[in-house]
Amino acid sequence: MPTTLPVPIEFRLPDGWLPARPEELDAADVAFAAVHPKPDSGFAANISLDGEMLPDAAMLADLADESVARLNKVAESVTVAHQREVGSIDAPALTQRLAFSSIVDGVRRDLVQSQVYLSLSDVEDPHKRAVIRLTLTATAAQHDAVLGDFQDFVRTVRPDTGTGD
Repeated sequence: MPTTLPVPIEFRLPDGWLPARPEELDAADVAFAAVHPKPDSGFAANISLDGEMLPDAAMLADLADESVARLNKVAESVTVAHQREVGSIDAPALTQRLAFSSIVDGVRRDLVQSQVYLSLSDVEDPHKRAVIRLTLTATAAQHDAVLGDFQDFVRTVRPDTGTGD
């Protein structure tokens, strides 16, 4: 069962990407997922969204490090290939790229995961901050080919104010 995000957001999927059916989501903390229509050797690149309220003292780098620790529990050879803080003081963000091996459907795969952490103010209470994690997971061979789609997707994510803007 998918979870809900701590703040409402809106986004637009890249052309061709398909929303995953809720029963296909194997992670209880995922709020939304989409899959690429052309799998690479049986593995479909996917985009997922999850989020949580940001604890007062937490930094985005701390949350990114926690992601690495969680992935280390289920994957092998997790390497942080890139981590960088981006955005502004008012809208901080962090990008991170992880490389790892994992058994998926009985097959060992070399995967790459690009993560973007966006810190957003709660629309109803601007003193509360939420973090939304956007994740692209793809085979090492397909990652660079779908990264542009993921970057386009990230650019469409914004708070949903309910005004239809």
